[in-house]
Amino acid sequence: MEIRLEETTTRVTIGPDGQVEIADAAYVVTRVSSGIYRVTSGDRRWTVAVAGPADARWVSVNGRVAVVDTTPATSARRRTKSGGHDSTAAPMPATVVKILVEPGATVAKGDTLLVLEAMKMELPIRAPRDGVVKSIACQAGQLVQPGVNLLEFE
Repeated sequence: MEIRLEETTTRVTIGPDGQVEIADAAYVVTRVSSGIYRVTSGDRRWTVAVAGPADARWVSVNGRVAVVDTTPATSARRRTKSGGHDSTAAPMPATVVKILVEPGATVAKGDTLLVLEAMKMELPIRAPRDGVVKSIACQAGQLVQPGVNLLEFE
């Protein structure tokens, strides 16, 4: 199978034993619970949250969120990571736990902007690029749905 992440297409092979090969790297994927997986490669381990339809999975790894597209290239819709370059979207149904920035705040790519909780896991949502927070469209305690803008950048 081939998957697309933004503009990059990569060959993926999934074995019946939970072994996944992406490009030339091998990983072992173990289901922890519904939508939560443990990925292991040598000494490295990640917890990965996955949600959404089969052709456009939202994947969250260490606070980085992406949409992985498995539709054929000829019918693929353009999708962007974290809702695009000027906004940040919820990767899955979640509750806003903390908002760590205010409108007007200058942030660097990778800074934690807010924290969501989904399936008993905290998901830090990080800045997709350097910028200034223009507005915040959620509040602590609010339940948000996938694809809903949480904040916008100038």
